Amino acid sequence: MSEFLGHTALTISDIGQQLAHTTFVIVDLETAGGKPSEAGITEIGAVKVRGGEVLGEFRTFCHPGVPIPAFISVLTGITNHHVANAPNVASAVIEFLAFAGFDTQDPPVLVAHNAPFDVGFLKSACEKFEIHWPAPRVVDTVILARKILRKDEVKDRKLATLARFFSAPVSPTHRALDDARATVSVLHGLIERVGNLGVHDLTGLQNFNGPATERRRRKRHLATELPESPGVYIFYDGADRPLYVGTSKNIRKRVMSYFTAAESRPRMTSMVELAQRVQGYVCETRLEATIRELRIINELRPSYNARSRNPEKTIWLTLTEEKFPRASLIRQATLPTFDRTFIGPFANQSWAQLAIDALHETTKLRQCKDKITSKSVMTPCALFEMDRCIAPCIPEIEISHYEEIVTTSKKILAGDSSQVTTKFMGSIQKYVELEKFEEAALNRDRMHALAGGVHSSSKLRSLCSIPFLLAAQLNEIGGWDIHAITYGRLAGAIQAPPSQDPKTYVSQLKSTIASDVQLPTLVSETELLLKWLGDGKTRLVEISAGHTWQHPITAPVKAQELLTV
Repeated sequence: MSEFLGHTALTISDIGQQLAHTTFVIVDLETAGGKPSEAGITEIGAVKVRGGEVLGEFRTFCHPGVPIPAFISVLTGITNHHVANAPNVASAVIEFLAFAGFDTQDPPVLVAHNAPFDVGFLKSACEKFEIHWPAPRVVDTVILARKILRKDEVKDRKLATLARFFSAPVSPTHRALDDARATVSVLHGLIERVGNLGVHDLTGLQNFNGPATERRRRKRHLATELPESPGVYIFYDGADRPLYVGTSKNIRKRVMSYFTAAESRPRMTSMVELAQRVQGYVCETRLEATIRELRIINELRPSYNARSRNPEKTIWLTLTEEKFPRASLIRQATLPTFDRTFIGPFANQSWAQLAIDALHETTKLRQCKDKITSKSVMTPCALFEMDRCIAPCIPEIEISHYEEIVTTSKKILAGDSSQVTTKFMGSIQKYVELEKFEEAALNRDRMHALAGGVHSSSKLRSLCSIPFLLAAQLNEIGGWDIHAITYGRLAGAIQAPPSQDPKTYVSQLKSTIASDVQLPTLVSETELLLKWLGDGKTRLVEISAGHTWQHPITAPVKAQELLTV
């Protein structure tokens, strides 16, 4: 039969607030063997604790459904006689799950010493008897002990060894409840150790990967003066060189986490050890913080931000500015000027090259990189013989003929790609009929690369051509995040609190914006704004006279569609 045992009190020093308010259910099983598929559970013992106080205990024998081997009886003291009238495994597991309360609004964390063994038997029983398994969060005290305790402190991570080390009042006896009680003391001891290292929440406990260095822990004061507000933070070294830029909903809390053992990334560990100063910048909205992070990374090139290494890696396809233009790839982080014909950006060099190949397959645009002048005396290359180039390098060719090719190429790059689609669909069909599937796939990729570049650039151009656009989105606290955009660049942001008239804040934001200034715009910034405008939640408030806004997934929106609460 099962028992709910009485309450007792324990104390733990220096448990952080979040862990102190986390409910843990520490469980131990005794079984008739080592494999769930071959043996059943003979006893379940569990202790429920929160903040160092025992909330309740659970114990029951189980009939495993198979005879208990003699060596198991010698080890645990549980014989076939003990379980003869005990509830079956299904009933015992259901009672345990009810005691634990995993399906409540505030589910506890399951704790076990060598958790895969105990959790494996419980999951197997649930599957066998068609019992709902709640998939609780699990903490394994064996794994924690390996990460927290040094080898010169304990010779091994067995429960008996750890119980002695932490002076547990109950020694493990290979009986379920005694072992669960001993595991409670081990868990509390381990929590005390990581608490001294700055880990005070469940995420930090689960992600803990070893003691933080003394040097890192001594730098926690760098976060004390930072604001508890959303925004951007920058780490600087002793020479005031920027090391790393990040964003957070709570700058102070996020920066403080870098100085705890929960931060286990080697690269960030190295960065924190160099850091001597942290600067925080409060932002009105999450979108503003993300965009300011992009701008700061592009400007400062901090060494520990991966994105700062090659901000010019953004690839575009354009036509060169010369007498006989040709297709070329350029790299720059900002949008090319509108007086140039361009498409992109492309994800990588290979995809951009496929787009160039598609343009060459469709037009007779020259492919050589030679500079051609009126005085050039050149010999046509093989492409002329293959009728894939009209050879503007030889004097006999009329310039107007090549100008027609350039005009056609510009139309394709501007969005009139019907002839490209027609040509490649025909080629793909032909190759499929001939069972040349690799060639068909290559032509498909070329067509998609060119079309994708045209589509991306058209979206960017459309937003970057609007002098002023004001839009808003309802945020998670019931207020409005309002953003002003000029020529595809974020010009300002403000947050209207819940239950306040947002029009007042719209007017306040507009008074600070200079909409006639066109600055170089990072393409990554414009892409973020496009994503925000097109997520289906954003409302257009105002747009420059004579302009409309049409996101690729929405219908055109007329100006002056006023925001309503």
